[in-house]
Order: sequence, then structure tokens, then C-alpha cells
Amino acid sequence: MNLELTDRQRRIVALADDLALRFARRADQYDREGGFPFANLADLRESGYLRLIVPQIYGGEGASLFEMVLAQERLARGCGSTAMAVDMTIHLIGRLAETASWPEPLFGMVCRSVAEEGALINSAATEAELGSPSRGGTPATRAQPVAGGWRVTGRKLFVSMAPALRWFLVSAALPPDDEAPQGAVGNFLIEAGSPGMRLEDSWGDALSLRASASYDLTLDNVFVSAERLVERTSAGAIQRPGAPTQMAWFALTLSAVYLGIGQAACDAVCAYARERIPTALGRPIATLPNIQRRIGAMQTTLSAARSVLHQTARTWTERPEERGAMTAQIATAKYLCTNAACEATDQALRIAGGFALTRSLPLERYFRDARAGLTHPPNDDAALELIGKHLLGM
Repeated sequence: MNLELTDRQRRIVALADDLALRFARRADQYDREGGFPFANLADLRESGYLRLIVPQIYGGEGASLFEMVLAQERLARGCGSTAMAVDMTIHLIGRLAETASWPEPLFGMVCRSVAEEGALINSAATEAELGSPSRGGTPATRAQPVAGGWRVTGRKLFVSMAPALRWFLVSAALPPDDEAPQGAVGNFLIEAGSPGMRLEDSWGDALSLRASASYDLTLDNVFVSAERLVERTSAGAIQRPGAPTQMAWFALTLSAVYLGIGQAACDAVCAYARERIPTALGRPIATLPNIQRRIGAMQTTLSAARSVLHQTARTWTERPEERGAMTAQIATAKYLCTNAACEATDQALRIAGGFALTRSLPLERYFRDARAGLTHPPNDDAALELIGKHLLGM
């Protein structure tokens, strides 16, 4: 890693590297089973990794966006499923710490539970009919006012780390009232185990990230107290897609995850090329110029994406006055990193040939896992549109 890092940043990277080594030994088994990575989560809690993102006032280390980008890329080299799933807690806490958009008592409560108990939180926003929440729209999940709070009913998809979550941040449509005559969308903080909540494992045989436990969540008339409506937005004033404060932590930390998967594929195919000695050749395939060129192209693509990602995350961290104009930079980093991961994992399969299709090598898992990065917002079309609008002054 050719970066000028502080002692603190080197310590964070070393922690992520140590965890990645542990995760890598279990990754194939968890992928085959499509189960929940209990041992990985235990390591995250016991090592203090989850405390990194919590503000210092609540007992954490208050890691910056740049620091978490460094950490998440290294963590993902060991297990992409675990890194992506835990990122849901990381980017949410990171964003809320910067925007201070939640009521203080509730944000402090959640942060302390993460720092002291290793609790996890994730948004439950995606719905089958709604599509990506990043594109706006009103959820089919409904919240009805009752004495002392609300009753929430609906079904959410892709809730990563669901079996281990302490907190679910659930979006729901609110009925019209004097404050929002056309209705509004609210985010409710709901604790795991609340009566009427049910999880369904619909993910274990998915193409990518099979150990991320991205379950479905059903809410049947779940009661939520009034103070746990933590965010409320009028239906006609949904924040535009691409607003930097909403997308930076999500897009950049997840970009780091997929970049880490791509780098893991490059590292693995290098090791394979050094060890593979076909009898017809009599020497490692690593000595072949064609193999060297392919691996060089892989690393060049990954390194270029990493440079943009690090520069963007550093700018966000060190020059907050520029954040409002960083939409195009964030979209560029996300586009480059996820596509670099897909390109690297594709090239790794081509280099290793038929052996890459078997479970004897991790390359097919990296290939599958990298594809999930294309689905996270902003996807390629949306990212390129944001970049184009910036250049056109629109």
C-alpha cells in the first residue's frame, strides 16, 4: 500500500488485515452453506472493529470515511459477504454522525449499543414493487398512527445481516396530515424481536454474497413508539438522488468492499500462476508473457480505481467545505471500483481456465461476489448520468 498513512490509520489497516486472514479460512464453507457467518461476526465484535465507526463521545474511535474505506477494502479481501453486510452498519453510523439528523438520545443509544455490545443496525428499505429506494418513490409499507406511536405493516427485501441485527431502520409511508397534506415517508427505528416481525431466509442460494444473510423482513402491525420515528420527509420533498450527504458513505465504503474482492481475485490468480506448471510447458504459467500482460492489466485497472476512491474519500474527510459539489466524484469512484472488480474477476477466470470454474480455487466465488457491486446505487447508468449532468452544468 503506497500511501502516507498515520500511525492510527496503519493500525486500522492492520486490524482489517488480521480479520481478513481469519475470514478467508472460512469463506468457502460459508459460501457453500449460504449460512450466517457467526464466527466472523464474533471476531468483528471481539476485535473492536465495530467500534471504529462509533463517535468517540459514545465510546468508539470516530473513524473517518477515508479510514473506513481503507479498512473495508482490506476486510473484503478475506470475505466479501461479511464485509458488505457489516458495511450496512458502518455507512449508516458514519453518515448520521456527520449529518446529526437523528434525535440525540436515540442516536446515542444506538451508538453505545454498537460500541459496548457489538450491536448491528441496517436499513430495511427495498421492496419488490418499489425497486431501489435511491430512485425515490413511496414505499408500500404503511404506518398508521395509534395511541402512543405507530403500527407498521409491510415487507422488505435484502436486509443484510438480518439474523444478527439489533436495530432495523424501516421506511414506511405516513398518512396525510396538516404538516404533509400529500403524505410523507418516515424512517422508524425498530428493535429486533418486536412482536409482529418475521425474518425469512430467501438469500442463501443467491448468485453473490451468499453468506451476507440478506433476508426478507415482514412486519405485521408492529408497534413503534412515537419517539422512534427518527426521520420524516414530505412526499413532495424527497431528497434528490445523488445528494452527496446521502450517498458518500454508502457509495464509497461499498466501493472499497468490491475493490477488495477484485484485489483478492488478482492476488489469488497470481499465486495460481506461480504454482501451475503444465507438463507441456515445464515451467510455471507465470513465466508466459500473455499471463503477465493479463495480470498487469488487472492490477492497473484496480490501482487506477483505488487512486480515485482514495482521493475522493480523502477530499470528503479533509475538505468538508467541498462536499456539496462532490456528487460526480463519488459517482466516478463507485463506477470505477465496481467495474474494476468485475473486470479483474473475469480476467482471473480466463487466466486459470477450467480450474477457475471449480471450487478448488476461490476465483468463481470472487467472480460471483463482484457482480453484486453493480446493483448498489448508483448503478452504472445512474452514475454516468450524474457525471454527465455535472459536466453539462445541469
